[in-house]
Amino acid sequence: MGTRDQILDAAATIMRTRGVVHATTKEIAKAAGYSEAALYKHFSDKEDLILNVLRHRMPDPVGARPEPGTATVPANLAAIARAALRFYQQSLPLLGGLLAQPQRMAVHRDAMRRHGAGPGHAIAGIAEYLGAERELGRIDADAEVDTVAALLDGACFHQAFLRFYESGPDATPAPDRLAESLARTLTRALGTGEASD
Repeated sequence: MGTRDQILDAAATIMRTRGVVHATTKEIAKAAGYSEAALYKHFSDKEDLILNVLRHRMPDPVGARPEPGTATVPANLAAIARAALRFYQQSLPLLGGLLAQPQRMAVHRDAMRRHGAGPGHAIAGIAEYLGAERELGRIDADAEVDTVAALLDGACFHQAFLRFYESGPDATPAPDRLAESLARTLTRALGTGEASD
């Protein structure tokens, strides 16, 4: 394992236990067995490090991005929901502290914009998938794909928050039946006629 990967592993561990607000680059570098200067050879700043932890040490919030026209729409939405539930449940401990510090949140938000990242991108990815399914005629032509994408992503975030609130970072993963239930419910709103797999 190379230096970059070791730093990412250390950063993910420290950010999960301390949150991004309290995790310092010096502490991360030391935990990885390197100097802070070595960390900055691989990451331009702390925001770049956070983004890389989210991209490479957390599940993709939209899953494997199902190929439109494959499987069924409910099966694809369930896969997206499972991935989003995993992502949010694992990322809440990292990012929660940002909400209490508006100035720190503004820095993070600006950095995510510069890197083309941030929470809205998951919704956009789901909407893009659903739009492609609409073009293929697998969901109604007048289906509100942006709304359904926001509902799916929002429900996953809220369920992950509830699990974290109840049990902390050691909460058990959301059950598959939750993802499947969300997919079935939203499938009805899309007018696919496919209420189940």
